[in-house]
Amino acid sequence: MTPTLNICVAGASGRMGRMILQAAREQPDMQAVAALSHALSASIGEVIAGIAVTADAKAGIELCDVLIDFSRPEVSLENLAICVTLGKPAVVGTTGLSAAQFGQLQAFAAQIPIVFSANMSLGVNVLQRLVELGAKALRDQADIEIIETHHSQKVDAPSGTALMLGRAAAAAQDQTLDDIAVMSREGIIGVRKPGTIGFSTVRGGDVIGDHTVLFAAKGERIELTHRAQSRTTYAHGALQAAQFVAKAKPSLYSMMDVLGI
Repeated sequence: MTPTLNICVAGASGRMGRMILQAAREQPDMQAVAALSHALSASIGEVIAGIAVTADAKAGIELCDVLIDFSRPEVSLENLAICVTLGKPAVVGTTGLSAAQFGQLQAFAAQIPIVFSANMSLGVNVLQRLVELGAKALRDQADIEIIETHHSQKVDAPSGTALMLGRAAAAAQDQTLDDIAVMSREGIIGVRKPGTIGFSTVRGGDVIGDHTVLFAAKGERIELTHRAQSRTTYAHGALQAAQFVAKAKPSLYSMMDVLGI
């Protein structure tokens, strides 16, 4: 019989947290043993997929084999510090990390295995590979623009997935996104500067997540688009990442590593 993998979900009362708890309940070789939220959350004590939500992060993480964290940057880092103390691996899907916060996450990954991805769907990670291929092949022959659309309740922009795709395109051209990103345009902005990567953000309704990477060349363009129709794809990706990281050595991994692509 396959051993059961015990998971703890941080950000349990959010959309992704609830979906992951439910998806874990449907897996024969996995079970959720703890559900975490912040101390002032109205969800404390609520039962989600059979698990009561608690604010006691240390107690919850102690129970699990792997932490899956879809909370907020500062909370994720607090939880990862606990994971380091307890020697627990983690899967982090939290978006909106600053450069300094990401540096902290990298430091934790030197001590425990961490899978970090702004998007854990198979389709988005295939899209990332295609973006890398397009950016490397076209280089200065095409302008790159990234357009993302999300529901009206999303608090960060551009989305973590859009930034992930932008970093992939920049790296494929031996650049860093911070040096070439254009996050907004307004007024008389002049001609487009060659070699930059532009971002456009749309917020409205209940859109789960649409991402398009546009390669605009002279006389032709390539549009690579991924549209999420259900959050279950992210949840199952997170559970697959948990199975991977439970057996991994300390390091920072991506969904590319999980999927072997």
